[in-house]
Amino acid sequence: MLVGMLTIGLIGGMSWHSTEAYYRRINEQVAARLGGHASARISLQSLNFAEVRDCQVRGDWAGSAAILADAARRCEAGGADLVALCTNLMHKNFPALEAALSVRAVHIADAVAAVAHREGWTTLGLLGARWVMEETFYADRLAEHGISVVVPDAAGRELVDRVVFDEITQGRFLETSRAAYVDVMRDLAARGADATVLACTEIGLLVSPEQAPLPVIDSATAHADLMVDLALQDTLVGS
Repeated sequence: MLVGMLTIGLIGGMSWHSTEAYYRRINEQVAARLGGHASARISLQSLNFAEVRDCQVRGDWAGSAAILADAARRCEAGGADLVALCTNLMHKNFPALEAALSVRAVHIADAVAAVAHREGWTTLGLLGARWVMEETFYADRLAEHGISVVVPDAAGRELVDRVVFDEITQGRFLETSRAAYVDVMRDLAARGADATVLACTEIGLLVSPEQAPLPVIDSATAHADLMVDLALQDTLVGS
């Protein structure tokens, strides 16, 4: 008999490529830990990224916050006991999402920090959308865990951001962009990064750990694994 598995809420679609990776990773981990026919209980809200992207481009963060808060409430209405926002950048709106819920929202940077602590890394190179690299909402959350960040120079930030929105969030994974990201990672390592956090949930689909010149934390994988830990913490399997 299976007792106590919580329902995981996912707010995805930003882009759907990484949301698919979340769904797969969560179910693979549940199956590996529980065996048999076990799979995850998931309440999924997959948004139209075009609507969210329009808010980003216009700087309408109140508008995107309203979209995410509505999705959070729908996740909870669908039975979610805890909720993950399957994107790094939109954690800029995490306070609004958290306020919309009566269940726990799990911040992606907390999942990244958990991996860093386990590995003994205290300085992380930060790759993601330009807001993630240039504003403080993400770095400040890591700082709460005693972790500092190194970001690419201006040219590197422009490159990383362009590839995020012109390519990988649209399902385009180019060898030239992979090589360019590896070069940016080498610079981060030279400037003191112990590891690089892939703080866009699609970057792990472009650059694998084997291709990276220093250790990486795939934020999507870390977030998915933490959700499984929390969902199964009270689960018992017996006869």
